[in-house]
Amino acid sequence: MDLAELLIALSESSGVSGYENMPADLIAKTWLGYADEVKKDALGNVIALKKGKGHGKLLLAAHMDEIGLMVKKIDDKGFIRFATVGGFDYRTLVAQEVTVHGKEKLRGVVGAKPPHLQAANEQKKAYLEEEFYIDVGFSSDKVREMVKIGDLITINRSVQKLNGQRYAGKSFDDRACVVMLTACLQRLTQLNHNLDVYLVATVQEEVGTRGAAVAAFGIDPDLAIAVDVCHGEFPGVRADRGFGLGKGVVISMGPDTHPKILTKLKEIADEAKISYQLEASTSAGGTDAWSIQVAREGIACSLLSLPLRYMHTSVETLDLQDIKEGGRLLSEFALKADRQFVEGLPCF
Repeated sequence: MDLAELLIALSESSGVSGYENMPADLIAKTWLGYADEVKKDALGNVIALKKGKGHGKLLLAAHMDEIGLMVKKIDDKGFIRFATVGGFDYRTLVAQEVTVHGKEKLRGVVGAKPPHLQAANEQKKAYLEEEFYIDVGFSSDKVREMVKIGDLITINRSVQKLNGQRYAGKSFDDRACVVMLTACLQRLTQLNHNLDVYLVATVQEEVGTRGAAVAAFGIDPDLAIAVDVCHGEFPGVRADRGFGLGKGVVISMGPDTHPKILTKLKEIADEAKISYQLEASTSAGGTDAWSIQVAREGIACSLLSLPLRYMHTSVETLDLQDIKEGGRLLSEFALKADRQFVEGLPCF
């Protein structure tokens, strides 16, 4: 499948943090067509190795888990109460269609008391967690037969193609960046690149960057680049927080970025005429970069970001051209960074 098809397939798969089997299998199958080795580790990370000239080990990481919901109670009327897994904004849940992953997949809708029945003071407030429920249309006995406490719930949303290269869908954070790693891997098959490249689709980023921590420890790379999403520009977003769609990936500048990798990325992008944007990132952002850079004795790391509108909703919106160009930048880095560059990383 091409990159657009992979983006759609990954978005529409279900893989809440800790339960990433469905996207993991799809990613592993895809990467097997290009990599020298593909495996899964004990936590569920998918790891592909594309061998180069052996000038050093480069880790590229993007997470494949998505935020979701989990069943915590079934009441006497058959309504399902739930908890969130990862950073869900409850304000986005009203009237969403969902899939409850019980003994079999059940379609359901998220309900809450409508404005017609709310008191005047309630109409001016956001819904509280306990006011939400899921209706699957069955009696309580039937629901309890098919669903148990701890079953997962995902938003049911198909990808929509918008104008040009724009797409909208769920869980583009961060499966769109897994697609970027795939674009890099495809291009590496045509290049005699210097670095041995380990591509990792990590698990459990949304609940604490756990997959990246164990992958970095196991691979023990010389350097790493984490790839995640940042906020795209749209109304209401401050100019210094939003980045243009279709204008290239965003290179982070801050404590999560090794200065020599930053300089090399910009140099390579300029030489190859790859568009990019710059972000001043001075505080912990919760990406895989923060776990990778403190693994073992410390790993020289950088962060690339994909501009994304409406993060952590079911209509996240991006530009496929940014994914393609990001993949080109990563592959050019693996091609041009050499042993001398790797050995010079510890020297500021």
